[in-house]
Amino acid sequence: MLTYLNQETIDKIRRAIQPERLLDTAVKLIEVPSPTRSAGAVADRLEQILRGDGFDVERPEAGWPDAPAVVTRLDSGIEGRTLQFDGHLDTVHLPFVPPRVEDGILYGSGVSDLKGGIAAAVEAMRVLRETSAMPAGAVLLTAHDQHEIPWGDGSHVNGLIDAGYIGDGVLLPEYLYDRLPVIGRGLAVLEVELTRPGVPVHEVLGGIDQPNVIVAGAEVISRFSELDAGLSKLSHPLAGRESIFVGQVAAGEIFNQAPIKCELSGTRRWLPGTRVEEVEQQYRDILSEVAHRFGVRIKGRFKLARDAYEIDQSDPLVGAFQAAHKAATGHELPVGAKPFVDDGNAFVRLGGVTAITHGPDARGAHTLNEEVPVDELVRVALVYALTAVLFCP
Repeated sequence: MLTYLNQETIDKIRRAIQPERLLDTAVKLIEVPSPTRSAGAVADRLEQILRGDGFDVERPEAGWPDAPAVVTRLDSGIEGRTLQFDGHLDTVHLPFVPPRVEDGILYGSGVSDLKGGIAAAVEAMRVLRETSAMPAGAVLLTAHDQHEIPWGDGSHVNGLIDAGYIGDGVLLPEYLYDRLPVIGRGLAVLEVELTRPGVPVHEVLGGIDQPNVIVAGAEVISRFSELDAGLSKLSHPLAGRESIFVGQVAAGEIFNQAPIKCELSGTRRWLPGTRVEEVEQQYRDILSEVAHRFGVRIKGRFKLARDAYEIDQSDPLVGAFQAAHKAATGHELPVGAKPFVDDGNAFVRLGGVTAITHGPDARGAHTLNEEVPVDELVRVALVYALTAVLFCP
């Protein structure tokens, strides 16, 4: 493998990276607001950037015509593997923060999650083309909408996978930089709505005699807590334990009125080897039992974000990535777990290929204070380009 990557090639690729060009790409992406389900305009912007650089671009709908995906390819002309760079263009639904640069730090909506990472991946493709350093194979870049939950459901990248837009291995520039994630838990968002017939009524005018949706909601929470205690015994040395968690509860309009609705929401996380169908059935059994006992109606939503996954540490992409990271930084990364779910889970579970999440040392994801050092974007571009040199032949 290392015969493809000597010091001369490393230096050539490092010198070819243009920080100002990379930064300009990131700024142009950030300055177009793109909350989940509304990423069409920023997808258009990315297409313009790529076409301006001389890349051919496809725009497959992949099940989401409101914001067709962006796809481009760099082919060496010699048979080999295809390395995919994949990123989402949508951002969480928070007030828009325009891009700005101060003291080498880039700020703005989506810079951490993950428009900065996409810009680094684009720069890696430019450099590979300009240096002709990739001896064989190809690089595929895909960018899409529908990532951030609860607004999106991951269906856009699923559609790309189903349509065949998938490489032999995938790098995703999410904001995880200090480990090589080889395992990740699955995630479902839980939304529970408990209701009773009738209208809200004062407690002393019959309200106290109505089925109590708050008490029933408390019982759901109690049952979830009991389940969580059992799930804590299902643990992995890297990924941690399975869990069920409640983070929001809402009910009632005033202190002495019997409400007709109680709502709660939370998460369920599980390890590889646990079947999604079993997880959902366990959840629904609890809701059914509580509804019957307390005489209320319960509607439970089980919104699957991503299934759990684990990759083979002997896969060629793992070796190529570690060698590239060492060439770029002087050290390999320790293996570890991915603390969040991302589209890498889908590439492993649905696409059957190894996917590695690695991006810049960024801060403030899912907040109004996203930031990333420009030097970190340069480092990611270098690691991605070097990984392609090693993996694609």
